[in-house]
Amino acid sequence: MFTLSVSQEIKNACPIFAGAAVYASVTNSQYNENLWQEINAFTAELLNTSTIDNIKLNPAIAATREVYKKLGKDPGRYRPSAEALRRRLLRNIPLYQIDTLVDLINLVSLRTGYSIGGFDADKIQGTQLQLGVGKANEPFEAIGRGILNIEGLPVYRDSIGGIGTPTSDEERTKMNIETTHILAIINGYSGEAGLKDAAEMIRELLVKYVASDGGEVMLF
Repeated sequence: MFTLSVSQEIKNACPIFAGAAVYASVTNSQYNENLWQEINAFTAELLNTSTIDNIKLNPAIAATREVYKKLGKDPGRYRPSAEALRRRLLRNIPLYQIDTLVDLINLVSLRTGYSIGGFDADKIQGTQLQLGVGKANEPFEAIGRGILNIEGLPVYRDSIGGIGTPTSDEERTKMNIETTHILAIINGYSGEAGLKDAAEMIRELLVKYVASDGGEVMLF
């Protein structure tokens, strides 16, 4: 099991920060039709009720953007993942299909506005993760993006280095079809409200689609 903590740097930038995490054993699959029916239903709802201009009004997205600004990072250039996913759909670009674990984390992020880190727990080094702030020239290979400048970004670090930011997670700990243990971390820059519901949403989807018992929820 993992211990998660928050650095003083993050507490200074966001005194109300709270986090939730879900750890579970899973059996991943390449594609799940029923999950994609849920994703497509949400996409239709989003297109009918939202515009690109009001994405930033979502409380979780707005709070994440504000923390970026306080830490000196431009949220327009380094968009939080939840915002980027919604913008993609509202530009009529279909959501990419990766595998069931990644797809269900993306669905929860889309529904809630939280930027959620989804990690292969067996690839994390050590049992302690701390949320801090990225430093100049700190190495970080973002999934599908190459080297990412994480200076000024909130970043979770294991004993080796960074594994996840609200903008992108790291290649080293990414989930794939062989993943059997997931650690999903929900970042509550808007505070505690809604975090437990988001964690329970992840648990429910894990049970439905990746043969999981739902695992354990941790709040921090």
